[in-house]
Amino acid sequence: MQDKPTLEDALALMRDLRARCEWDRAQTHQSLRPYLIEESHELDDALRTGEVSAMREELGDVLLQVLFHSVLAEEAGAFDAHEVAAALIDKMKRRHPHLYGGGPKERWETMKARTRTSLTEGLPSGLPALHRAQRLQDRAAGVGFDWPDVEGPALKVEEELSEVREQLARPSSDAARDALEDELGDLLFAVVNLCRRANVHAAVALDRANGKFVRRFEAMELLAGERGTGLASLDAKAMDDLWNEVKRGEVK
Repeated sequence: MQDKPTLEDALALMRDLRARCEWDRAQTHQSLRPYLIEESHELDDALRTGEVSAMREELGDVLLQVLFHSVLAEEAGAFDAHEVAAALIDKMKRRHPHLYGGGPKERWETMKARTRTSLTEGLPSGLPALHRAQRLQDRAAGVGFDWPDVEGPALKVEEELSEVREQLARPSSDAARDALEDELGDLLFAVVNLCRRANVHAAVALDRANGKFVRRFEAMELLAGERGTGLASLDAKAMDDLWNEVKRGEVK
């Protein structure tokens, strides 16, 4: 029986491509950055759908990026793939001292807080705002700045919504618009905190809501078309009735 391919085989292929393929040979860490972002999003799409073959393929594409950067660093004498693996193993063992070393079981953010110099140290500047909010709150919780349960964040959401309503009732002006933006931001931040405390990632929850909205809206468009009309020709009540009809027709 033929041996299964290994990561060493994949590394050897990457080195060969660097030696013999003009395009691969021309790449740098900087030129590859867009591909890593694109492949990460494609993997995320595959994970969202749960399609096994797509997940396998996209994981391979992300792995390609990891190996590519490792080989580039190897050529520059900076580090190689084995050092990347060693750093990963070391980090995972440090994250689990109760499993490797007989230490106490602690949250990772609590352990990291002892070595960080600031709340934002190490957070990527391009992290999406929703994800960044959750990570900032994770880090604050790591030093004990957190609600004991979901009740506090839920009440905070209600408080922030009330402040948004107050701002919406004020006369329109540039200053009022800035204040409204502040209050809406506080509301969003509070909702993220509620998600986090309920052990739900806000970005994943919003992604599910986006998918649900698209599914229902497209079903509305289809129903309207089957009835010889278009959504744009319906008034608000008719569209609302159609929306509710679609919701009732969904399998629970």
